[in-house]
Amino acid sequence: MPSSWIGAVMLPLSGLLLCLPAGADVKARSCGEVRQAYGAKGFSLVDIPYQEIAGEHLRICPQEYTCCTTEMEDKLSQQSKLEFENLVEETSHFVRTTFVSRHKKFDEFFRELLENAEKSLNDMFVRTYGMLYMQNSEVFQDLFTELKRYYTGGNVNLEEMLNDFWARLLERMFQLINPQYHFNEDYLECVSKYTDQLKPFGDVPRKLKIQVTRAFIAARTFVQGLTVGREVANRVSKVSPTPGCIRALMKMLYCPYCRGLPTVRPCNNYCLNVMKGCLANQADLDTEWNLFIDAMLLVAERLEGPFNIESVMDPIDVKISEAIMNMQENSMQVSAKVFQGCGQPKPAPALRSARSAPENFNTRFRPYNPEERPTTAAGTSLDRLRTVWRTMQHSVTDIKEKLKLSKKVWSALPYTICKDERVTAGTSNEEECWNGHSKARYLPEIMNDGLTNQINNPEVDVDITRPDTFIRQQIMALRVMTNKLKNAYNGNDVNFQDTSDESSGSGSGSGCMDDVCPTEFEFVTTEAPAADPDRREEDSSAARLSHSLLSLSVACVVLALQRLCR
Repeated sequence: MPSSWIGAVMLPLSGLLLCLPAGADVKARSCGEVRQAYGAKGFSLVDIPYQEIAGEHLRICPQEYTCCTTEMEDKLSQQSKLEFENLVEETSHFVRTTFVSRHKKFDEFFRELLENAEKSLNDMFVRTYGMLYMQNSEVFQDLFTELKRYYTGGNVNLEEMLNDFWARLLERMFQLINPQYHFNEDYLECVSKYTDQLKPFGDVPRKLKIQVTRAFIAARTFVQGLTVGREVANRVSKVSPTPGCIRALMKMLYCPYCRGLPTVRPCNNYCLNVMKGCLANQADLDTEWNLFIDAMLLVAERLEGPFNIESVMDPIDVKISEAIMNMQENSMQVSAKVFQGCGQPKPAPALRSARSAPENFNTRFRPYNPEERPTTAAGTSLDRLRTVWRTMQHSVTDIKEKLKLSKKVWSALPYTICKDERVTAGTSNEEECWNGHSKARYLPEIMNDGLTNQINNPEVDVDITRPDTFIRQQIMALRVMTNKLKNAYNGNDVNFQDTSDESSGSGSGSGCMDDVCPTEFEFVTTEAPAADPDRREEDSSAARLSHSLLSLSVACVVLALQRLCR
């Protein structure tokens, strides 16, 4: 027999001899363990064979002898996608709940603070000014309405609104201190133009404008930041894996089932490459997210210190009352300058209304005793307000700590997920883990974070030329919010930066000269105050003097009216 012919006969025989034992050994393997694990997932056992079968039909897992049918591979592929989506949502749960819960607390506090401040002013002014206040209360109600509208996102220019408040108050006060004259709308408009020039309310409007605008800009921007952080976290945590990602997830999580190894978990580094490929766009969010968190922390520090909202809203009634006292004390000079600039007004057509004024004043208008301000009596609205504020101080501190923990959360997602013992075999078990092909060590290097670094990802097919437009939208939302926060930190309202003709050029509520805001402010307390006895004593003594002068002024008006009536 020729040697060539013998060789030709021996080759197929040797191949047959090699294949038969191997085939007989593989076919002898049971799929019992896989059937148990597959059934535990809630799937029907109808799809799964009892023993391994040839795997040429598999599209994702290795096409070797397998316990998976085509139906099983499809179902496990969908299962891997679902589990991945749940893992991302679960892993980002902390950051999402941080923004949701803290937004709710801050918003509830701020709204309650505004309500209590308005109620405190109303209670105090009713007792102090009686019918005079009640007849003009809409001026003050409008002030708080506009403050609330600004806080809730309304298109309100704080500087213009506050200027309008003082102009309206001047018009009303001017009529009250000059009851013997009649003023038409044109004349009153002329009076209001003298608000800045005459400074009839002293320095209170300027101080209050600085405090209110800075505090409200910081508070509104901070709560908007919490809203944006919440929305971005909610949106980004709901991932839509690409087909390439789904294939990689199936291969990592459930191809061990098809290979008859349902208890073998993926290698840690293998998991990292799969997750970095699937979450490449989310990782690109990290840079802008970290800048956003830093800006939130800066504004939180402002709210704790110089832009402390409680230090503005708690004594706002005292400050406005002080302004009214200034107007009363300077009423003669103010009237003289207005008459000089706007012309001599016409006498009132009738004095019958004036005759009733002394009776009205005697019964309703009396000197204000500062000790009656509801700041010390237990159970008052301001006591509740301070309790809320103390809670809020702790809340702002808590928010800051939680914000710090949320930095780098998106680039850390792969590491957090792959640390989960439900997902991987862990770093201590690198030899007995699933590497995508068999139970052995995973050799490829770990990819860096972000989309561009996935060009050579060995596990996930990633198109680095097509960034996720949805993630890019979130990056832009964070960038816009970060800009607002930086402006709020400096006392500027970004929504109105170009609308002001002030020399500061910083728009609504800056109160800053040459676009520079100092870290500490002369007129704003640097800490959230508890009840300060020294301050209360100073306010009390100043208010007593002011109200004594007011009483004298009113007495003079009453005597003058009585003479006219005779």
